[in-house]
Amino acid sequence: MLEKVLIANRGEIALRILRACKAMDIRTVAVHSKADADLMHVRLADEAICIGPAGASESYLHTPAIISAAEVSDADAIHPGYGFLAENADFAEQVEESGFIFIGPRSETIRLMGDKVSAKDAMRKAGVPTVPGSDGPLPDDPDAIIEIAREVGYPVIIKAAAGGGGRGMRVVHNEAALVNSVQITKGEAAVAFGSDVVYMEKFLQRPRHVEVQVIADGKGHAIHLGDRDCSLQRRHQKVIEEAPAPLIDEAARREVAEACVRACEEIGYRGAGTFEFLYEDGGFYFIEMNTRVQVEHPVTELITGVDIVQEQLRIASDLPISVAQQDVSFAGHALECRINAEDPQTFLPSPGRITTFHAPGGPGVRVDSHIYDGYTVPPFYDSLIAKVITYGEDRDQAMARMRQALDELVIEGIRTNTSLHRELVRDASFMAGGVSIHYLESKLEDG
Repeated sequence: MLEKVLIANRGEIALRILRACKAMDIRTVAVHSKADADLMHVRLADEAICIGPAGASESYLHTPAIISAAEVSDADAIHPGYGFLAENADFAEQVEESGFIFIGPRSETIRLMGDKVSAKDAMRKAGVPTVPGSDGPLPDDPDAIIEIAREVGYPVIIKAAAGGGGRGMRVVHNEAALVNSVQITKGEAAVAFGSDVVYMEKFLQRPRHVEVQVIADGKGHAIHLGDRDCSLQRRHQKVIEEAPAPLIDEAARREVAEACVRACEEIGYRGAGTFEFLYEDGGFYFIEMNTRVQVEHPVTELITGVDIVQEQLRIASDLPISVAQQDVSFAGHALECRINAEDPQTFLPSPGRITTFHAPGGPGVRVDSHIYDGYTVPPFYDSLIAKVITYGEDRDQAMARMRQALDELVIEGIRTNTSLHRELVRDASFMAGGVSIHYLESKLEDG
């Protein structure tokens, strides 16, 4: 078992990792920026090391500072959490070249899955269903691009191979706009991601966002922990997630999960990961793989009883996955609402001092948060400050518990999007299940 883990992140995920380490009797090292000295996990860690100023580029994204902290603290391993350097292949490579264990996939796997073209090719070879498209980078020849689009059928979407987070993509509805749209996307991709490689896919009109959670040991053995629905999104950012995904054909659900397991075994995947799909008219279409723990992992933990972060730590310790596929049981339903420090109308960030914080409780309620009375939310980082998660014997009970939990939640001193969540969990279409990825933005536009 690992003896000491350096947590290379902040906020609720850093506290979540610390708790998992403590449960497994693993000592912890918290690295933090000057703005984050008062974070809860920094207070609770066995050791704390300041690695730089408030700006992420000089602290949480500064590889030499993180590795130096691991050296001076004699850490065995580095857990990147999510965001920041979690899916940075160069960081993973430098961590292991420096003699530490990277708690995540190997750097070559991160590179493979970080490039959308190579990832899609690998998934196609493994039998994972993919969206019809160019089957590789778009050529430079305009006539060839036009021919590919005709075969795929309009509308199509042009995507940057190195893109992510909803950036580097453009929908094209007709042939007249195609070539110019490709050139614009290539230019934007070069500036944003350092690569102008783009590819084309069929643009699905009203898909849902459904993802499959996997855990693999890097030695050819993998399991899945079912699926999640993350379709309630704003600007490609998830707002509410749930597990399992409602209104999915059971045969299709089982088939895609088994395909994801086979893919992990074929590419030698190591650690926790998530296969993300668009789901429409009974079909799954692979879009990308996240090679890290997800923000929404708690909903899967609640319906399976498997601690995903502890599994990451076990695998990094060269121990087997604690549960076999045949022993994974799925029970009940879980929902997660992401509480952000932002104006609920304009969605502008709302940093500042929290004067009052009251977390909801009761049966089936879990709150993952790093905030407390008197904590000051800094303006330098992501606005996520809490995750309210509820579990029920079925979806209706989980939804009812979420309504009550959100009504109990009190965060004063700053603005939050809690009022939006209270509205959404009472929305008739969402309560019925199966809304598309476009539903929330359409609802917000309609006022």
